Amino acid sequence: MRGALARVALAITSMIALAFLVPLSLLIREIVHERALADARLQASAMVAVLAVTTDRSDLTQAAASTDAGGDGRLAVYPPGGVPIGTPHVRSADVESIAQSRTSGVRAAPGGVSYLQPVAVRAGRIAVVEVFVPDGALTHGVVPAWAALAGVAVTLVAGSVAVADRLGARMVRSTRTLARAARRLGHDDLAVRVVPGGPPEVAEVGRAFNAMADRMVGLLRSERELAADLSHRLRTPLTALRLELETTDAWVDVDKLRQAVAILSEEVDAIIRATREPPSGRPAEHCDLTDVLADRLAFWSVLAEDHGRPWTVIGDIEPFYVPVRRADAEAAIDALLGNVFHHTPEGTAFRAGIVGTALVVEDDGPGIANPELALRRGASFGGSTGLGLDIVQRFAEEAGGALVVGRGAAGGTRIEVRLGVPEA
Repeated sequence: MRGALARVALAITSMIALAFLVPLSLLIREIVHERALADARLQASAMVAVLAVTTDRSDLTQAAASTDAGGDGRLAVYPPGGVPIGTPHVRSADVESIAQSRTSGVRAAPGGVSYLQPVAVRAGRIAVVEVFVPDGALTHGVVPAWAALAGVAVTLVAGSVAVADRLGARMVRSTRTLARAARRLGHDDLAVRVVPGGPPEVAEVGRAFNAMADRMVGLLRSERELAADLSHRLRTPLTALRLELETTDAWVDVDKLRQAVAILSEEVDAIIRATREPPSGRPAEHCDLTDVLADRLAFWSVLAEDHGRPWTVIGDIEPFYVPVRRADAEAAIDALLGNVFHHTPEGTAFRAGIVGTALVVEDDGPGIANPELALRRGASFGGSTGLGLDIVQRFAEEAGGALVVGRGAAGGTRIEVRLGVPEA
């Protein structure tokens, strides 16, 4: 790109320089030529004034010698019918042609040109004054002037190429920086960013690259969290299987095992569908949180009975609609109830329900020693993944509420998902 810009600048500036140099060169040559002829006319005019006064050969010879052209041997006077005075350079036929036409003119001569000026003298006779202009006088100063113009043109061309090269270097430097950053990003260096610079367009590309990299990092983080959250949903049927097996002695309830396996299969299918569905393509949905809670309590109640866990429904039983998908609400409630079974001893009582505008799950277990740390994603004191409360917290945020972890009346854990005003 840098070389291409330099070549373009060279071509354009060269054409512009030639477009001005050629006419200027011709004009300079014409000006020098006309200046030399003007000097010849001036020299001839001096002799015209002498011929108007006298035609005496001695006077004419003395007058011709007093001029610059005469002193240099470039002036000649042709009296009518007489011998030329001075140094002739043209043929006699040229002199006769000028005398007959009575019009001044320029005629070619060996080594230059001659300016011929007819002069009327006494008795209507015609004399002719010749001033010879050598070739050197016709081109005097032309070559230096051309050289100066050429120097100016070369300087302009070189300057334009240098400026184009500097601009190209700035652009190339910025594009190379972008290229290196893109290669590093392609090799999994997600922290790479560029400092936007160069021309405005290239700087805009740099800003777009940074925004793209940030977006990629955000998407990857979201995908990883989604994969972890979806995998966490498998804990519910797996917990049911584990608890069923732990509480079973010699006799196994096959129906319960089949039910747990069916739920596990449904969860796997739901995970596959969720991974294929882009987040931006998910339509906005609402669900009745009261109905979802009743459905999940029916599932967990079987395990609660096997573990000897007393449980109670608290709060209202009226429909409570939230702007969240039913699957997400089920995942949040399962995470809350699963934590009760996972982190409290068998026989520990728990309560769940919709109290006002909050989803409440409370148990009589040992409670959570550090609620703030427990809300951090991945933090756990019980050997679990630490994703359960994070799933609940994002459910609360999606529904426009907040998650509060505290202690219940019996000293156990009390978790409130405050959801604000319900939507119809």
